[in-house]
Amino acid sequence: MSAAFKLRPDQPGNWRRQAALGLMGVFAAAVLARAFYLQVVENDFLTRQGNIRQVRTVVLQADRGAVRDRNGEPLALSAPVDSIWVVPSDLLDAPPYVEAMAKLLGFSSRELESFLRERSDRQFVYLKRQIDPDEASRFIALGAPGVFAQREYRRYYPAGEVAAHVVGFCDIDGKGQEGIEAAQDAAMRGTPGSRRVIRDRAGHVIEDTGDYTQAQPGQDVHLTLDLRLQYLAYRELKSAVEQNTAKGGLIVVADPRSGDILALASQPGYNPNRADDRDSAGLRNRAVADSFEPGSTIKPLLISQALETHAVSPDIHIDTGPGFFKVGALTVHDVHPEGDVDLSLLLAKSSNVGAAKVGLIMGAESVWTGYQKFGIGEAVGAGLPGEAGGILRRYNEWGQIATATASYGYGLTVNALQLVRAYSGIANDGLMPQLSILYREHPVPAQRVISAQTARTMRGMLEGVVNKGGSGVRAMVAGYRVAGKTGTVRKNANGSYIEGHHQAVFIGMLPAEHPRLVTLVMIEDPSGDDYYGGAVSGPVFARVMAGAARLLQIPPDLPTSTPQLETAAASRAGSAAPVTAVPVLALAAGAHR
Repeated sequence: MSAAFKLRPDQPGNWRRQAALGLMGVFAAAVLARAFYLQVVENDFLTRQGNIRQVRTVVLQADRGAVRDRNGEPLALSAPVDSIWVVPSDLLDAPPYVEAMAKLLGFSSRELESFLRERSDRQFVYLKRQIDPDEASRFIALGAPGVFAQREYRRYYPAGEVAAHVVGFCDIDGKGQEGIEAAQDAAMRGTPGSRRVIRDRAGHVIEDTGDYTQAQPGQDVHLTLDLRLQYLAYRELKSAVEQNTAKGGLIVVADPRSGDILALASQPGYNPNRADDRDSAGLRNRAVADSFEPGSTIKPLLISQALETHAVSPDIHIDTGPGFFKVGALTVHDVHPEGDVDLSLLLAKSSNVGAAKVGLIMGAESVWTGYQKFGIGEAVGAGLPGEAGGILRRYNEWGQIATATASYGYGLTVNALQLVRAYSGIANDGLMPQLSILYREHPVPAQRVISAQTARTMRGMLEGVVNKGGSGVRAMVAGYRVAGKTGTVRKNANGSYIEGHHQAVFIGMLPAEHPRLVTLVMIEDPSGDDYYGGAVSGPVFARVMAGAARLLQIPPDLPTSTPQLETAAASRAGSAAPVTAVPVLALAAGAHR
């Protein structure tokens, strides 16, 4: 055998060792390659996935700003509460806890399990919203996986239904839905904060990452409302609506010098603290959202413009004849003919014939211009949502008939705030203020609409409406000179008037010489024979103003022994009974008063 073919000595362990070392090297290279891939190539992706499973961002709810009246009294506040939420898949993986949670929730375990399975693909599901922290602690004490508590704030309304139409309410997520809550939602809501935490598999926080953003509380909103007057106005309005079996009503009280709205209420109402008490009729703020024909309450604006333009002289006498007056196809009626009347008697007796004749003397353009100066047809923008704009058609669309009817308050519409704003101009010596429900450091300058002399003349005439013999005698307030105007307006639906259905209106100011308050009361669709503004709304005005004068310490301006005081006392005594039980003065009767 050749030496070239000679075999080396057999070494059986050598090749095995080399094979093992080779396999280990390959494995180590694979591990290093995988580590490189995970740590370098896929690092961002894996970090995100890990965070999804373990890192949670906890939202920190911002404390919603409060709503307060002009004296700082709370009208809307937020209180801390907790909401219980769950990751459905985590809780389903622990069946014993499902049964325990179901008992706390008042469900059967089958109902809760079905609820969770329908939402098993979600990472966040509420189980119970806005409960007391003590109740929430019982849920957390179970230690159920995937169950957490989240701090929230629940809205409370201390004044309840009394201020509901002004303040409004929020939904369960804290978003304003009505009133100031809706109008000032952005300012009051604030900015939520956040905190990033690491949770274990059971959902417990095991580490705070330090990534924290503090919640910024919302701003408080201060209103011009005086809660004392608001209680008084709401109580008297609600009582009048009930006594007259009326469909609804409204009241607005304002300071004519600053334009501050001191009270505003509407009926029917609702309790904002109860979600089940919010029907559509109760939610509507009639003082803002409803428009109506002003009827005879427009006449002082007409006479103001007539005096300003010298279309008539202050001592003019108008023949109202037998109580009717034909204008083309229209016949204007006075229920009780007065014959020859001056401007004061025209207003005191609320003569439609007299107003129509004054309007026709002025002409369509002058009548329209006068109403426009007083803001008729122009939104008030007092800070409350949903305001009705009102309608005042251009004078070039009027004819003789439209001019005549507009002169006693038909063919145009207003809302309550527009009428209060206009009368505030008369009360404030011709300077019409910008009404607002929001407190202002610097009120908007008032707008001159008539001269101070004309305004004083008008207040003197309007005193005659409330004194003995006028249509508004039941609006008298003991100890005070009152100026005001009645209005009884036929209700209009779908372009035609509804027989037997009226809106009873009274708007007045106190004290008449230097008014501190302007108040409008409107009762919608009162039942019974006494549906006139002076008979139904006048007594509400008197009671509210008597109380307001005491609360605001407005000095009386009438001697204690005057005939007017005796008439006022008798009127107030009569108004203690249901309004419909008091006889209507013959002098106050009239279809449009």
